[in-house]
Amino acid sequence: MLKDLILSIISSLILLVCVLISVAFLTLLERKVLGYIQIRKGPNKVGLMGFIQPFSDAIKLFTKEQTYPFMSNLNLYYISPIMNFILSLFLWMSMPFLTINLNFNLSFLFFLCISSLSVYTIMLAGWSSNSNYSMLGSLRSVAQTISYEVSLALILISFLFLILSLSILDLIYYQKFIWFMFFMFPISFMWLISSLAETNRTPFDFAEGESELVSGFNVEYSSGGFAMIFLAEYSSILFMSMLSCMLFMGGNLISWSFFIKLTFISFFWIWVRGTLPRFRYDKLMYLAWKSFLPVSLNYFLFYMGVKMFIFTLLI
Repeated sequence: MLKDLILSIISSLILLVCVLISVAFLTLLERKVLGYIQIRKGPNKVGLMGFIQPFSDAIKLFTKEQTYPFMSNLNLYYISPIMNFILSLFLWMSMPFLTINLNFNLSFLFFLCISSLSVYTIMLAGWSSNSNYSMLGSLRSVAQTISYEVSLALILISFLFLILSLSILDLIYYQKFIWFMFFMFPISFMWLISSLAETNRTPFDFAEGESELVSGFNVEYSSGGFAMIFLAEYSSILFMSMLSCMLFMGGNLISWSFFIKLTFISFFWIWVRGTLPRFRYDKLMYLAWKSFLPVSLNYFLFYMGVKMFIFTLLI
């Protein structure tokens, strides 16, 4: 038992280190892609073609002066970004491995619980800064995340009803011959759009609306606190990309094609940022409650019917 425990701790640590390195190079990919979209080079001075740029960014961020607002709630102000970062890394514990690791049967439930908890850290980060801008940013972010979590959960239930399991690993077995993307094409796109809103990314980045909120809920953060929020966001993007691959693109973990698909979906996040302007806030809420919610409910009933039909055929 002890050896198993040590092995699972080591494999989890290796996973987290790999995730953090991936996050570093995802930021480089984003800056490069946005550069080429805007017909410029992007970072190309530090190292070969800007290859070491993420590390110089990290050093710059963590060596900056750590400021704190005079009237802020200091303990919450410092703890919120750290908790946000820890929760986003904690999500990765539900990633399935075919070897020894935390391969539990309720990994989807774990994902929903942890992603719901991250709302609180953003809310507390905005409130504890004691700034009107950050408070407004955090309120927007919480309203947006809660709204899209409803449709996200309903879309997820449609997938889960087809596999009748709460384990991410079971998705691999059910997609051996055909991807769910072909069987559930509209709902797969709805999942991607809801994921964009869930991770507070363009065109749904209202928590960080520079034009009206300066920088949103992280406006008072500098140095390590800002870096933690930044890392948490990109870690969530990678996790949602991984989950999208598992849900409707086959998700065969032992194949190298899985990592190509993951890179493509991560690229999609950046591509959307470089292409689309920011949505209007009321339109965002309209999309969540008046479009996605009824459509995902209808699809859920449809797939429930499909599953029942298959059962009756088998009986």
